[in-house]
Amino acid sequence: MNLLDIGVLSKTSGLPTSTLRYYEERGLIESVSRNGLRRQYREETLDQLALIALGKGAGFSLAEINGMFDKNRNPDLPRPSLVERADELDAQIRRMSTLSKLLRHVAECPAPSHMDCPRFRKLLRVAGPGTAAK
Repeated sequence: MNLLDIGVLSKTSGLPTSTLRYYEERGLIESVSRNGLRRQYREETLDQLALIALGKGAGFSLAEINGMFDKNRNPDLPRPSLVERADELDAQIRRMSTLSKLLRHVAECPAPSHMDCPRFRKLLRVAGPGTAAK
């Protein structure tokens, strides 16, 4: 079994050692031994860190991500939760796309007043109050 020193794991993963220690405190990763004062990790920890990064990027909390590993720290991904999060991201992408179109139109619209522009008013209604929570 090849072990990675915390410094090597930090360099390979791109995460500071403080983050690795924090993840260990939270139970997301586990050191298996020590070399002097330096923590040692299994190579599989790199995969765990990649999954943690993926989960964080998708908006999952560290507690939620921790629940995506079994007691042996193997991935146990909850498919229904992943589908739900993907749907939320799709909705967020649609909202952000509408907002982007609105901002571009405001920046480029030749109308003397944006409120006189029918396209702006339509985009404004789509991006108006209540759409952020949907």
